[in-house]
Amino acid sequence: MRVAIVTGASSGIGQSAAVQLAARGAGVVLTYHRNEAGALDTVARIEKDGGTAVALPLDVADATAFPAFRDAVAAALRERWDRDTVDALVNNAGFAEAVPFPDMTPDRFDRLVHGLFKGPYFLTQTLLPLLADGAAVVNVTSNSALSTQVEPGYSVYAAAKGALAVATRYLAKELSPRGIRVNAVAPGPTRTRLADDAFERFPEVIAPIAARTALGRVGEPDDIGMVVAMLAGDEGRWITAQHLEVAGGYGL
Repeated sequence: MRVAIVTGASSGIGQSAAVQLAARGAGVVLTYHRNEAGALDTVARIEKDGGTAVALPLDVADATAFPAFRDAVAAALRERWDRDTVDALVNNAGFAEAVPFPDMTPDRFDRLVHGLFKGPYFLTQTLLPLLADGAAVVNVTSNSALSTQVEPGYSVYAAAKGALAVATRYLAKELSPRGIRVNAVAPGPTRTRLADDAFERFPEVIAPIAARTALGRVGEPDDIGMVVAMLAGDEGRWITAQHLEVAGGYGL
């Protein structure tokens, strides 16, 4: 059985990716930060359909916790799946925060960069001994790092996501001798809990976003989760170093 790690899988894109990977026959180690109930719901959904999953706590902004997390993953692999490696790592956990440039502070800057770039980068490094040869890494970025539709307040968020996209290409080269593929998925506006449930709190923004999207709606978590699962699985075996926008033609 293949096994995948999905960070930030208590809701939204991460939850969808975990469920989609399980539907394709993978065991899943999924993480949560504050939303343990959501993580347990993800586990329940996977187990209801006959899959296997384990939920572990992780703050991707705290790199000092990564070695202990690696040990917890290794223990779960042995106990649940009787193996010592994983076949996929999905770096999905993150957050969004709009901060106008005049209001940006070094502390807020560091929080964004640590959570969105430094965290995934060093988590991948920490988990490298557990990645099987031929494994896949999928980084979830944002089309804010690609789009010409620039929104005020997201300069650091978009820059951090852009940094992760650039690192994706370099890691794809560095890890290729082991057959490890590294790709990134860049979602457009997607109905998730990001930015404190922005779509729930401000439903009036949905219609204008849909109007700016070629396919006429905002994204749903499964729109992204299915692509993540594809890149992490056999369907993506000849794809590496790519930054794939999954946004329904947002901004066309």
